[in-house]
Amino acid sequence: MHVLMFVTQFLRDMRSQKLRTFLTIFGIIWGTASVVLLLAFGKGLHAQNQRAMYGLGERIVILWGGKTSKPYMGFGRGRWIQLREEDAHLLKREIKEIGGISPEYSKWSTTMRYRKNTVTQNMIGIYPIFGQLRNIYPELGGRFINHVDLEDKKRVVFIGDKLKKDLFGADKAIGKYIFIDNVPFLVVGVMKKKSQDSSYSGRDENKAFIPATTFAAMYGYKYVNNMIFKPEDARQVEFVKNQVYKVLGRKYKFNPEDKEALWMWDTTEMEKFLTYFFLAFRAFLAIIGTFTLIVGGIGVSNIMNVVVEERTKEIGIKMSLGAKKRHVLSQFIFETLIITLVGGVIGFMFAFTVVKIFPYFKLEEYMGTPEISFSAALIAVGVLGLVGLISGFFPARRAANLNPVQALKF
Repeated sequence: MHVLMFVTQFLRDMRSQKLRTFLTIFGIIWGTASVVLLLAFGKGLHAQNQRAMYGLGERIVILWGGKTSKPYMGFGRGRWIQLREEDAHLLKREIKEIGGISPEYSKWSTTMRYRKNTVTQNMIGIYPIFGQLRNIYPELGGRFINHVDLEDKKRVVFIGDKLKKDLFGADKAIGKYIFIDNVPFLVVGVMKKKSQDSSYSGRDENKAFIPATTFAAMYGYKYVNNMIFKPEDARQVEFVKNQVYKVLGRKYKFNPEDKEALWMWDTTEMEKFLTYFFLAFRAFLAIIGTFTLIVGGIGVSNIMNVVVEERTKEIGIKMSLGAKKRHVLSQFIFETLIITLVGGVIGFMFAFTVVKIFPYFKLEEYMGTPEISFSAALIAVGVLGLVGLISGFFPARRAANLNPVQALKF
């Protein structure tokens, strides 16, 4: 009966103050939608940046030969350390914690031709594991370089999706021959399109990949440009890097403590930075959305203060007839929570609708795909409940503390 009476009284008050009620509820709607949408877009942007970062490879280390900066075992400083293909086998054999490793030959300004279409791009000589390390996967119907290609020094090529368009246009590429520096190569696969926001030798979409053995036999390169390796366990990255210095230091006679003898790009460091950055960024967005919701809560508090003013005489009558303070207090808190709940539900549904229709605008590449997570919903509900409770408590306490005699004179 008490709840029914509260609801009847609430609806009567709302009908008498339609505009004020609408503006108040709109403030809660906007605040709720802000919290949910900012968190959803923050999560989507983080996921998109992570996908683009993993376009280079997931938790990999790129290794180059460097220049010694310390004298060691009778050798002076300033020696260039150049890596060979055999070093990949040495590292894999000596360091059990390495999950995968591939040497990488690279030749810029390679001429590639299919019929009348000619382009000049970067060609890479690699091992089959390279595709997994660098997140390079073939489109349906094709494949990446395999171990048979490597062992038999086959003239096969795997090409990037943009290179395929430049050479073949809309035509099918797999199973056809292209000429690389006037040597025929069979196209065995085309790269599936991927996001990639960083690189060290150009985007993979523009490259051609052939077996490392074929590359070395074709061009006679003695040294590789670099190597790619990935620890078995991401927590062992630092240990594996130190072991690489020790193993290659023994072979090439340089001080294992000389960090300039080899150059390494540890992508896990970039991943850690992005993780902490977006954690702070999403917290910042949540704070902005929360303050927006607080502004809406102030509007609720104001309207409830006005309601107390308008119903002072009514409150006095109720209290003179025996209504206790807790009855008056609970009635006004209930009405405040109803306003907050209605605005919150509408705001959440609005945010949910925006998230669902956003993918149709095809902006995922720039802003990611927003996603309403459980944590975002929990934060929104928690803040909304707190705002509603605080907004209603003070006007309700004021109403409950009215003197019945003075209230009847109002």
